[in-house]
Amino acid sequence: MNTAGKLIAFTALLLMPLTVVFAGGKSAPAGKPNIIFILADDLGWTDLGCFGSRFYETPNLDRLASQGMKFTDAYSSCTVCSPSRASILTGQYPARLHITDWIPGYARPKARLLMPDWTQYLPLETMNIAKALKSAGYVSASIGKWHLGGEQYYPDKQGFDLNIAGTHAGQPSTYFAPYKIETLQEDPDGQPYLTDRLTAEALKFIEHNQGRPFFLYLPHFAVHTPLMAKPEVVQKYQKKVDPKAPQNNPTYAGMVEGVDDSVGAVLRKLDELKLAGNTIVIFTSDNGGLLASGKKNITSNVPLRAGKGSAYEGGVRVPLIIKWPGVTKPGSVSAEPVIGADFYPTMLAMAGAVNDAHHVVDGESIEPLLRQAGALKREAIYWHYPHYHPGGAKCYGAIRDGDFRLIEFYEDYHVELYQLKDDIGEQKNLAGKLPDKTAALRQKLHEWRQRVGAQLPTPNPNYDPQNPD
Repeated sequence: MNTAGKLIAFTALLLMPLTVVFAGGKSAPAGKPNIIFILADDLGWTDLGCFGSRFYETPNLDRLASQGMKFTDAYSSCTVCSPSRASILTGQYPARLHITDWIPGYARPKARLLMPDWTQYLPLETMNIAKALKSAGYVSASIGKWHLGGEQYYPDKQGFDLNIAGTHAGQPSTYFAPYKIETLQEDPDGQPYLTDRLTAEALKFIEHNQGRPFFLYLPHFAVHTPLMAKPEVVQKYQKKVDPKAPQNNPTYAGMVEGVDDSVGAVLRKLDELKLAGNTIVIFTSDNGGLLASGKKNITSNVPLRAGKGSAYEGGVRVPLIIKWPGVTKPGSVSAEPVIGADFYPTMLAMAGAVNDAHHVVDGESIEPLLRQAGALKREAIYWHYPHYHPGGAKCYGAIRDGDFRLIEFYEDYHVELYQLKDDIGEQKNLAGKLPDKTAALRQKLHEWRQRVGAQLPTPNPNYDPQNPD
């Protein structure tokens, strides 16, 4: 072969891997795994079979846990949804973002404290995971609940290439078509149940983008109220109900199963397209389980104390499963505390992407935990909720440092201290018995609030102790 022929052959050899990848359309380029982030709404820590539920059936999520890593001590960044979602997307604590309540929040004009002038949208100039991954060559979609501002702040204005069903709303008016969601086209021939419809849209996105690296953000509306599930599934759970069991709502059970079905459909599509080996799947919830709506029992977070909107573990501890093919050991478990702000730096590390130099990141990449190759560097994780919640929760801040969790309530600044290893239900307040530990953690919490510029509530001149609502 002459010199020119050798050069042509060598060039063809160099280009061959790229030709195979893109012509076949079956896998992303080497070093660029697909990332699917599935977020349930108001799903409690014990609402999955692999996290202890004996009533709800979640075979697909249980299988995902058997294939990846389960985190027993995972937390949302806030006890309500909008702040948690902003934190996931940006890697910043809600306190730094000043997005500290569900949008538009809950007004109590005669309560003891006045809320700060907080931000009720995700600013367009704030870096987020869709923007960061776009710079690394990813195509992205947000399919489902957004709840981070009006139309000018929708996902397609925030770096996502596709927005389906994302609006300012925090919940749907119905789970059955017609949905009346302005960014979700009605389809009389499509799936009538909203969770199924969002899943169908997600599968289309995966199929259409199978030949290049993609990021799919799939934040389901379920299992948020209104409680609505497919009648045949509700009927199945009605036959299983034990009134004495902590979890016994058949409609809620049907909604949990709907989310699990969605995960199963996504996993099957990845297998079908031969993408499973190069796709990372993350599943979690935006806050703890909602215990009740009016007089209706919804779920139970036992052994955790309280639920959504509260200062306690039941409000912020959530299920988390991550499958990273070739990295996470199947069936592995981590008890290291992790929090929603960690997802942004973790997904950047997974994608080999770089954070914007001007964007402050509060979270820490949990890649060492996923690889079982080291521990995290930080000492503590934090919460800041300068608001009242309709469920009765009052303004608070909290810190978890090692096995201890301290809560400071802003109305009178009293503190409670719990050692979770021996008291996961937070029943034994150790603040009086361990004054030095209490003082040290309180100081850490105050220093953190100052570092992130946390907004505090102020005394209300119109406070009416006889009628604080």
